[in-house]
Amino acid sequence: MRDRADEWVLGWDDFDPSQEGLRETLCTTGNGYFATRGAAPEAVADAVHYPGTYAAGIFNRLASTVEGRALEHESLVNLPNWLPLTFRVEGGPWFRLADVEVERYRQQLDLRNGVLTRRIAVRDRSRRRTVIVQRRFTSMDEPHLAALETVIEAVDWSGTVDVRSGLDGGVANGGVRRYQGLGNRHLGAIRTGRWADDGVELSARTTQSEITIAVAARTRLGEGRGSIERFRRLVPGRAHVTEEIVCELRRGATLVVEKTVALYTSRDAGISEPRLAARRAVATAGTFARLLRAHSERWRDLWRDWHLRLERHVDVDLRLNLHVVHLLQAVSEHTGDLDAGVPARGLHGEAYRGHVFWDELFVLPTLNFNMPHVASTLLRYRHRRLPEARRAALEAGHAGAMFPWQSGSDGREESQTWHLNPRSGHWTPDRSHRQRHVGLAVAYGAWQQFQTTGDVDVLSRFGAELILEVARFWASIARYDASRDRYVICGIMGPDEYHDAYPDDRGPGVDNNAYTNVMAAWVLCRALDVLDRLPAARRHALRQQLGLTEAELRRWQRISRRLFVPFHEDGIISQFEGYESLDELDWEAYRARYGDIQRLDRILEAEGDTPNRYKASKQADVLMLFYLLSADQLAELFARLGYRFEYRTIPDNIAYYARRTSHGSTLSRLVHSWVLARGDRPGSWPLFVEALGADVADAQGGTTSEGIHLGAMAGTVDLVQRCYLGLEVRDDVLWLNPRLPDELDVLETTIRYRGHWRIGVRVEGQRLRLNVPSGDSAPFRLGFDRRIETVGPGDTFEGHLRRHPHGDVARVGRLHRPMS
Repeated sequence: MRDRADEWVLGWDDFDPSQEGLRETLCTTGNGYFATRGAAPEAVADAVHYPGTYAAGIFNRLASTVEGRALEHESLVNLPNWLPLTFRVEGGPWFRLADVEVERYRQQLDLRNGVLTRRIAVRDRSRRRTVIVQRRFTSMDEPHLAALETVIEAVDWSGTVDVRSGLDGGVANGGVRRYQGLGNRHLGAIRTGRWADDGVELSARTTQSEITIAVAARTRLGEGRGSIERFRRLVPGRAHVTEEIVCELRRGATLVVEKTVALYTSRDAGISEPRLAARRAVATAGTFARLLRAHSERWRDLWRDWHLRLERHVDVDLRLNLHVVHLLQAVSEHTGDLDAGVPARGLHGEAYRGHVFWDELFVLPTLNFNMPHVASTLLRYRHRRLPEARRAALEAGHAGAMFPWQSGSDGREESQTWHLNPRSGHWTPDRSHRQRHVGLAVAYGAWQQFQTTGDVDVLSRFGAELILEVARFWASIARYDASRDRYVICGIMGPDEYHDAYPDDRGPGVDNNAYTNVMAAWVLCRALDVLDRLPAARRHALRQQLGLTEAELRRWQRISRRLFVPFHEDGIISQFEGYESLDELDWEAYRARYGDIQRLDRILEAEGDTPNRYKASKQADVLMLFYLLSADQLAELFARLGYRFEYRTIPDNIAYYARRTSHGSTLSRLVHSWVLARGDRPGSWPLFVEALGADVADAQGGTTSEGIHLGAMAGTVDLVQRCYLGLEVRDDVLWLNPRLPDELDVLETTIRYRGHWRIGVRVEGQRLRLNVPSGDSAPFRLGFDRRIETVGPGDTFEGHLRRHPHGDVARVGRLHRPMS
């Protein structure tokens, strides 16, 4: 665990093999183009360590046979390992922690600069004392570069030191235990060699997608004291290349070894070919110190954009900073040059095979307020896959675009058809591909991006087409039920994931999932709004291109007013039609028997039972409506559908479903914390803290070692910025409606909004202050309580909050303009 309260350092003062997988994930360094897990440079993949390097969008497909079934899976590829570096003294064994006595150990990730440091003092079998200090980073300044510095101090000895530095292409995808037995060798056609007197290179090609990956490395001695390089030799290998550097080191002196690497692939733009690009990048990279200065400066600039502080909550600040770091290591401005989506587990491991799910729903909102240009490029990942989504809809007998639950390289459905339950050892059918609601997340992201940025050009070029084609799909899948005089949507799965059929197994999926039906109505409304917001020429061209007729638009209007929403007799929104008839689960009995019941589905399957029988959810489902839409938006939408939406609707539904949710997803506590922030502030903070610690504490029992949960990490940042501050863009007005938890006295952040960079927002006690930096961006409208002000460059808005015992907040605001 961390040993001191520091909001910028995540560190440990011991080496614990049982925790190494978790720490390797949390100590990943990356830049949005590629990332490398925090494994030790001397480590190899074994029961303790798992080195892994992953680049955004690099997938490969392999066939496997499991229990006589032919399966095919596409995976994010574990790329050649650039880390290997070790040493030995006087011809002894190559350095490994397992072979020495560890006197001191410190490993830490510096969040401010994105640098991983390891300091070790050891005594070897000959009783020689050596101190090793290693620093490394994946450059945020130069996206293709990474660097490792190793300082070896001979405390009480003199002698010969052999340094071994190399590149390893003999890697496989073996980081997820339940995937073992499936095909995992994605690299072939491996070529190695020397490209310079002090440089080696390795290239490989993925076996199916035929992507070439090239890594070039240069290993040099830095400014050490009392060390002399004698000679070098190349050590050949079939799938790796290694060079050994023989040095002399005096007692009390230090040997400094600098290793710089460049990684390119054949998917990169602006290069001739990857090997040449990698060589040239390393040749001109400069020293470790120069690279580190540029890298650190880039991080300092990023922290000016992502400033976020909760005063007097150092541990919370640390975890928020950690979440920002891992978000930017997986998705950054460097991702904008690529064809890549939002990987659910970041670039930190191999869980979910690196696929893109609906996590953009939790990632894009905070990017919209901090890196809107990156959010727009991530939407293009979906737009490029519109043809595949249209094909999927057509093959299923529908119109429009049906986006897959799991997406990879080309946008086809990558969800597995069989799932291994590690608790029972059984392979069972996997119906998760019936989660059609991922298209709702795509459309929501496109609309929110437009609302936040006001960028009509982005909307015109691809946002509008995404929204319209998703709307067309839901209008197509909705079926008119004359007995109700309403439209119904049948045979799908909701966000809950526990219910993939009814108990009598009348067929796959459930009918009229409330979240899906309400959000389908919302998308149909937004599609109609989109057409009104487009320039006339673009609107005409897009309607012609898509064949949108007046008759089809009138049908969208009708469906958006007549979609069926199921309710219990007591007014609770039913998760899906028939939910109220399911059995109640004896939650206390299962907790007493198993303790951790987050993955209740696996427990029930191992018992020969199924969650389909029970009122039990893996994660928030109905409550997702309150997460995505404000009370005002929901009231308007329910009125349009002809249903009552009363003051008690939100708190009553929260209370009902909170008791019936196992929180089997890291996203669940995040959503529950968000919705409680509006209706039950005392209940929000504990869930927020739990959501913050989900990966650090490995709350799901071993899953963090397989990769971070990117949606949950980004979502906690978004919760602080949008939920606690009450940031909402509606009708071209930026509304502020702060509701801080009682545990939080001060919240300070910066946002970007419609061309204005680093708008400062601070809530302290009963005071709100918003500062707009000077510049030449156009003024915007700011809403506070029922008042709307026009705010421009250099303006300051101050608001006063007066809380009353019954929970209402009175607000008084005033605007200050700069002197001319």
